Amino acid sequence: MSERTEERRAGSRLLGLVRETVIVVGTALVLSLLIKTFLVQAFYIPSPSMEPTLVAGDRVLVSQLTPGPIDLSRGDVVVFHDPGQWLDPVPEPDRSAVGDVVVDVLTFVGILPQDSGEHLIKRVIGLPGDVVACCDAQGRLTVNGVPLDEPYVYPGDAPSDMTFEVTVGPDALWVMGDHRGASQDSRWHQDLEGGGTVPVDEVVGRAIAVIWPPSRLDWLGNHPEVFEAVPEP
Repeated sequence: MSERTEERRAGSRLLGLVRETVIVVGTALVLSLLIKTFLVQAFYIPSPSMEPTLVAGDRVLVSQLTPGPIDLSRGDVVVFHDPGQWLDPVPEPDRSAVGDVVVDVLTFVGILPQDSGEHLIKRVIGLPGDVVACCDAQGRLTVNGVPLDEPYVYPGDAPSDMTFEVTVGPDALWVMGDHRGASQDSRWHQDLEGGGTVPVDEVVGRAIAVIWPPSRLDWLGNHPEVFEAVPEP
């Protein structure tokens, strides 16, 4: 066999390997994009407002089937777009132009988690039509007149240091952080349009699991026992 023939075969094998690698990587990216677009997406937790359920640095997996094919429920932990003036502007990260492109592409296809620049994560306390109030004689939140015993609230925190009574509007939610003493949630934005509620249309999805770091792997429930006695409005 001539040296030229062997070189051609080696070149052909290399070309085949490159082609196969491109196909595999391309397929993986397309599948990741489809999954991110229609099913699940990862998000990064930047603050302590949901402690002890979630801590800063957690990565959570969010199902985009809720709301949609699966209805929202009281107790769901949801990610939503800033409904307006809830978040302070986030400084731009110090990256090169190439770094920005790489991060944007990997985030777009779902490989990297979304950052917190335009999103918040809180627990749904009130659904459309619910009357949410604080507090009863024992210092508990009430929904439609029924007091809540909330095991997910940060140890030592009161259910709320603010008194309020709100009727949640149609197609809106009343949301609160589990770390009530460190969460600027619906209570803090009652002076804004919507009275502190979040439009359902702004909800990205329901957080279903902590996926990073490995020591924090866990499913996220919605504590149905807390709300089982609450009547429909």
